Amino acid sequence: MYDYIIVGAGSAGCVLANRLSEDPKVSVLLLEAGPRDWHPYIHMPAGLAKLVGKKGVNWDYNTAPDPHLDGRSLWWPRGKVLGGSSSINAMCYIRGDASDYDEWAELGADGWHWSNVLPYFKRAEGNSRGASELHGGDGPLGVSDPRHLNPLSQVFVQAGEQAGFAHSEDFNGAAQQGFGLYQTTTRDGARSSAAEAYLKPVRSRPNLKVLTRATAGRVTFDGERANGVVYAIAGKGAYCEGAAREVILCGGALNSPQLLMLSGIGPAAHLRQHGIDVRVDAAGVGVNLQDHLDICTMQRCTRPVTYDQTNDVAIGLNYYLHKQGAGTSNIAEAGGFVRSTLATDERCDIQFHFVPAQLDDHGRNRLPGFGYTLHACFLRPRSRGRLYLSSANAADKIRIEPGYLSDAGDFDLKVMIEAAKLSRRILAQPAFAPFRGEELFPGPSVQSDAQIAEFIRRKAESIYHPVGTCRMGANDDPDAVVDSYCRVRGVQNLRVIDASVMPKLIGGNTNAPTIMIAERAADLIRGRAMAEAEVVQVASWQSESTAA
Repeated sequence: MYDYIIVGAGSAGCVLANRLSEDPKVSVLLLEAGPRDWHPYIHMPAGLAKLVGKKGVNWDYNTAPDPHLDGRSLWWPRGKVLGGSSSINAMCYIRGDASDYDEWAELGADGWHWSNVLPYFKRAEGNSRGASELHGGDGPLGVSDPRHLNPLSQVFVQAGEQAGFAHSEDFNGAAQQGFGLYQTTTRDGARSSAAEAYLKPVRSRPNLKVLTRATAGRVTFDGERANGVVYAIAGKGAYCEGAAREVILCGGALNSPQLLMLSGIGPAAHLRQHGIDVRVDAAGVGVNLQDHLDICTMQRCTRPVTYDQTNDVAIGLNYYLHKQGAGTSNIAEAGGFVRSTLATDERCDIQFHFVPAQLDDHGRNRLPGFGYTLHACFLRPRSRGRLYLSSANAADKIRIEPGYLSDAGDFDLKVMIEAAKLSRRILAQPAFAPFRGEELFPGPSVQSDAQIAEFIRRKAESIYHPVGTCRMGANDDPDAVVDSYCRVRGVQNLRVIDASVMPKLIGGNTNAPTIMIAERAADLIRGRAMAEAEVVQVASWQSESTAA
């Protein structure tokens, strides 16, 4: 019997394992479906390009055919390893706009205003620039400026300025807008994943147990109280561990809602279709799926300065001997945030990631020669997707219907067209003149809005930011899955703490906000566990919720 069982050792799970086990009187079990993060490509930042084909550390999801993207099935890589997606992502450290969190609060996530969350961003952050009003300097999560830059990354920043946009020294500063270099979740030239930052330093704690290759099958209950988890090891057996205090789901936007549904919490009719006994008819589980859709503009490069053809042996030696050189690069070294002409408020609505290499189909389609790629994504999509169980078996992947470009009025598509046009405008600036070859995508024949729209439907892909499928909301919101304390409604002692609880996508990459959510949730858990009066209040609220 453990005090807490945490399901999923990703960005949120590693944070919670660290923070909850700080109390030596508390015992914590952390379950991770993937292996340990032993692979050297995980820790060398540039190794992310090699991780694309490593299915042993990736859930390797594919969406259902999307009717608005020419019926294509899109690849959704998600981390299946200690550290989760923070062990395989591009490491861009972005928080989003301050108003994103005020909007969460307006949508019913009480207590998640910017003023509430900034202290937790700072607590997590160990920024190489040091502490400031907006940044933390000694937190566990390493955040650093680039050690190595491809010459084209600086060219891209210059081109952004030539196109009329501001220069940014800090995308997480007072204003997000502008073009500049990304700070990354790295420390001393190595990836600072959640596992490296939060889990590795505390693995020796006697009150913390970590099980890898442990896939959760369902949460167990004693009446309305969650009291344990049934899981398999390497796909075999049915083991069960008990939780005296809480079960905490940290599987992310796909796995957490799946586990809730397998445990009888979800849309009743859908659960019954799969022979699952309904514990809580929760219509919001698996809906509200949001993701940033991304479109790439690719240009040939007339000089051999890109990352397309490199001496991997030399790069590897320089990295492992000195922690220097191209091995320290996250590849997406530069980027930008802009307000398009279609922006509906003062926040940026388009984000760019510049890659000095030809990156087609997530890097799985290797092209000859040299080139560079500009990713552009719409930050505030109106379209929503949803998840469905494929079966009552936890080993069967969830069905993902992403719903890209499905919004009424085609607003998302209009902004994506604008993003593609802006990409061309930036790459056409004088800074790129010495390097500019032919345009590969969209290609010279694609010029009209209708042609660009057709190109988007044919080529757009996920940029790996799914959220929202167990969203937070007010107590009187019937579709909210969890309350503002991340407690699952209708039951007791069960929480979801990960990107799935976000009511709405933030304006940027989602890893840093997920870590922040876990940092704040850890305080909510510890504060409520320590105050008896609060426990009584929790019990009262849960009784009212169940009765309702």
